[in-house]
Amino acid sequence: MIYFIYNPNAGNKSNRYRQKLINTLQKIPNSTLLLTEHPNHANELINQLIPQHPEKIIAIGGDGTVNEVGNVLKGTEIPMGIIPLGSGNGLARHLKIPMNTEKALEIAIHGKTNYIDVLGWNNRAFFCTAGIGFDAYVAAIFHKGNGRGLFNYIKASIKAIRSYNTTEIRFEPELSQRYFSFTIANANQFGNNAYISPLSNLQDALFEIVKIKNGNLWQKAQLGISLFSKQIHRHALVEILQAKSLQFSCKPGSYYHLDGESLQTESEDINIELLPEKLLIVHP
Repeated sequence: MIYFIYNPNAGNKSNRYRQKLINTLQKIPNSTLLLTEHPNHANELINQLIPQHPEKIIAIGGDGTVNEVGNVLKGTEIPMGIIPLGSGNGLARHLKIPMNTEKALEIAIHGKTNYIDVLGWNNRAFFCTAGIGFDAYVAAIFHKGNGRGLFNYIKASIKAIRSYNTTEIRFEPELSQRYFSFTIANANQFGNNAYISPLSNLQDALFEIVKIKNGNLWQKAQLGISLFSKQIHRHALVEILQAKSLQFSCKPGSYYHLDGESLQTESEDINIELLPEKLLIVHP
């Protein structure tokens, strides 16, 4: 049995679109459609399904839905498909899953499967990117807004650049540095084809640390251009390192993002590591 886990609140699709999608999914043989009704509901649903040995589980929604479904399926042999309906769709885009729903559905049902790495931020799993600094500040503004999509993300970025300065990261008690942005990348992009780590590989048992120093307004504008042209790793303010684990500290209450979700740190110490579990993913 194939199970579809659909978050009907993902993205900014119309009610007509949602109903059409539901009608399509309900006609697929040997499948069951389940709709999420609140945060963590996907987690609850899948934990109930696992004893039934699903053939595969397909997440329909944005990065948050993918993260929630993937968190339950990591370490299992149950494949996870993705039908991207969110604002960024970072993991789906890295995997080259089409944004067209019909094409994505075809791949989710009939695509190939491979295991990908899973990272942990203080043991909380993520699959795409996480970070602190400017990107996290933008994510906080974006999530407080009413709209979704690339245009609203750009508006949030413009608003953030006016008030954001830098974030202090401490690697050791005597070693600290202020950064414009500090990103941990498993996949190559945030979403919307914003390539923060163009050379990242989901299967190399490594992650990338993208350190971006502060610069003038012109340099920051160039950063934005290079982000979408897959050239950010060549920018003078950017340093990218590879690692299997990383420990650093920051001010409690600092904004950070994890697979598109805006959060705030609860303690000073942050531990990033490759988790022993992997996630079996369906892709083209």
